[in-house]
Amino acid sequence: MTTVAVVGGGNAGLCAALSARENGATVTVYERAPYELRGGNSRFTGGAIRTTYSGVNQLKELIPDLTDDEIRSTDFGSYSEKQFFEDLLRVTQFKTDADLADCLVTNSFDTLRWLCSKGVRFLPLYGRQSFEVDGRQVFWGGLTVEAWGGGPGLVDSLVKACETNGVAIRYASRVTDINYDKQSKTWYVTSDESRPYSAVILASGGFEANTEWRTRYLGVDWDLAKVRGTRFNTGDGIRMAIQAGARSYGHWSGCHAVAWDLNAPEYGDLNVGDGFQKHSYPYGIMVNSEGNRFVDEGYDFRNYTYAKYGREILRQPGQFAWQIFDGKTIALLRDEYRIDKASRVTASSLNSLASKLESVNPTNFLATVRSYNESICEDNDFNPAIKDGRATQGLAIPKSNWATSIDSPPFEAYAVTCGITFTFGGVRVNNRAQILDEADHPIDRLYAAGEMIGGLFYFNYPGGSGLCAGSVFGRIAGRNAATDAPN
Repeated sequence: MTTVAVVGGGNAGLCAALSARENGATVTVYERAPYELRGGNSRFTGGAIRTTYSGVNQLKELIPDLTDDEIRSTDFGSYSEKQFFEDLLRVTQFKTDADLADCLVTNSFDTLRWLCSKGVRFLPLYGRQSFEVDGRQVFWGGLTVEAWGGGPGLVDSLVKACETNGVAIRYASRVTDINYDKQSKTWYVTSDESRPYSAVILASGGFEANTEWRTRYLGVDWDLAKVRGTRFNTGDGIRMAIQAGARSYGHWSGCHAVAWDLNAPEYGDLNVGDGFQKHSYPYGIMVNSEGNRFVDEGYDFRNYTYAKYGREILRQPGQFAWQIFDGKTIALLRDEYRIDKASRVTASSLNSLASKLESVNPTNFLATVRSYNESICEDNDFNPAIKDGRATQGLAIPKSNWATSIDSPPFEAYAVTCGITFTFGGVRVNNRAQILDEADHPIDRLYAAGEMIGGLFYFNYPGGSGLCAGSVFGRIAGRNAATDAPN
């Protein structure tokens, strides 16, 4: 009987466990967190999953609950393999590993359909990825699907499927070491004791919760970033893989980092979940302590910029910024702006708002707003569902889309800092999810999935592709761990 150990109990690890089990293996999942904090970073996400689909008919395979009224009143569009692949290339500055990217893209839809067969439910990503245009909801940015119940719902569904299918999950079980015995062709996994397994799948996340590693590999001031998710992703799996001979790979000085509430706790809070994120900046401006703008808020749809703008906020004096909105766009703000714990100030005039922006130069702020308002070219109509080309002219830092003047009360501002989601550096795998050694040869029956995989994301990533990658490579890793014969 093939026995498989899965290290990590988030989306990737649970998908790997289910896949190994359905292919005949006896499976044990080691989850470092206690039961109440289970699920890794996946539990803290909003549950958006990027996938290809040809149109609403194919989308209904994932969302059979879609009603005729929803279909009539919604433009779901489509998202082709070509579009997904091009988005990966574009946002990673053409550095994504082409083989891994192709594997992710071509397996995305079938993997979500497989998740449906395991009891995971999906629904349209209304609110966060659609706007009403001419009486219809229009989806934008290639991101249409989310798990029912968000990240917690996804994890709960996968855990239930594991329990139903006979996967053993050991909580509060930190794996500290893995060792391969060449004579018996057996992996020994050490937690509270050392146990033998036919194969091991490492799916224990990146090193975003390791303050020392963040500073060592990401650079100056990354020790000051807040961790959006779990406190347990400290690089254990990466360390053990490298000790076992794995080749380090990918963008080790890069990460997924977003605008995060300035007063959020050091680590993620499951009671708030993803609510501390602040991703509606394309419909306003962001200013630093000097009162100056520092990014093109409208460079692209937010799901192609939000994962890199956290880094830009961290680079600002004091590692914070304020997002500014006026009465014309407040209604467009995402739900996370309405939580009780949001660091928010409001005012009926810009002068009053300037006085309330803590640690911001009020004179420079007012001058920034004035020059921004005067620079807007109004030839194009404002349309949040497309890149509308409504831009500024003559500013050192332009706003390329969705430029609207900030001049209509009420005014709102939100204080944000950098929140790190996951790190991009990890170990090298092939498209069978086998971990490769320094010579790019597969290490015997050692696999990886999820954030541990290096080479997919550089500088940035398309929103929702992290959960999709975890599911795709988790499924592949599980299948191969259960069926590969020892070398």
